Amino acid sequence: MPKLKTHSGAAKRFKKTASGKVKRSKAYKRHILTSKTTKKKRHLDMETLVSKADTPKIKRMIPY
Repeated sequence: MPKLKTHSGAAKRFKKTASGKVKRSKAYKRHILTSKTTKKKRHLDMETLVSKADTPKIKRMIPY
């Protein structure tokens, strides 16, 4: 079995948890922040899990 290459774009965006789930950051936190409330910006800082439907695709891109 040959080595698998990691998708470098996915490696920058996703991390695996110890239990095998996939973490991601939330969107909408880059610009136009003056119109967003402090609470909304604070909650966008937290990491969340990738949806169950997308997890197998992401796991193939980050095998290690």
